[in-house]
Amino acid sequence: MAKKDGETGHYGGRGDPVRSMELLWGTGPAPKSRGPRQGLTVERIVRAGIEIADAEGLAAVSMRRVADRLGVGTMSLYTYVPSKAELVDVMFDRAVGSVPRDEVPGGWRERLTAIAWADWELYRRHPWLLQVMAMSRPPLGPAGIAAYDHGLRAVDGIGLTELEMDSVVSMVSVYVQGTARAAAEAATSAHETGVTDAEWWAAYAPLLEKVFDPERYPVAARVGQVAGETHQAAYDARHGFEFGLARILDGVEALIRSRA
Repeated sequence: MAKKDGETGHYGGRGDPVRSMELLWGTGPAPKSRGPRQGLTVERIVRAGIEIADAEGLAAVSMRRVADRLGVGTMSLYTYVPSKAELVDVMFDRAVGSVPRDEVPGGWRERLTAIAWADWELYRRHPWLLQVMAMSRPPLGPAGIAAYDHGLRAVDGIGLTELEMDSVVSMVSVYVQGTARAAAEAATSAHETGVTDAEWWAAYAPLLEKVFDPERYPVAARVGQVAGETHQAAYDARHGFEFGLARILDGVEALIRSRA
């Protein structure tokens, strides 16, 4: 995904761990009153941050922008949230919590497939989540832990060790993040350049025909033609996601069968 104004991603641990955990779990003291706050709450502040990030990206989120959106002074926010670092932690957890974690009928494969698609759609709605480094230092909030537990329950009791259960859930999560990032980058390129994939291909195809020798690259010519005609693009993100997810789950199935 494109990054603006030096934004390189959000890493857990940049803020005060005590304040982050208090905000995530709602265990901190109530903010001290310092005059009228126009109905300010942590949840309103977090919701405003998510709305800005959804519309403009994570780099656009700042305490000043959030305050402007809420119609209050910037200093008013610090009574509730100490900095952007803690704010993004809570934004992440609340966004993750928007995904239903209902039990899916069927076996482990159906359950993991449903989880993967739900997370794919989550990243489509909130692409800024992909800039939050959630695998190595995840915000340790209730929604994130509930999502992890939900994933583990999908593969519980199917013959895997606890370490293998963790590895399978992490593998699927990393795969979903990677493919969702590629899809987001494709969408960003069209938005930022103002050129659709079809327009890009229309401009480059005649030029490629002048230099491309199908006899020198016969396999690329054959496969590329079929893929291009099928997807009407150089790459179809949803097809790639679905195909790759199925192959990953095939591997998990082979592991399970090897224990029989």
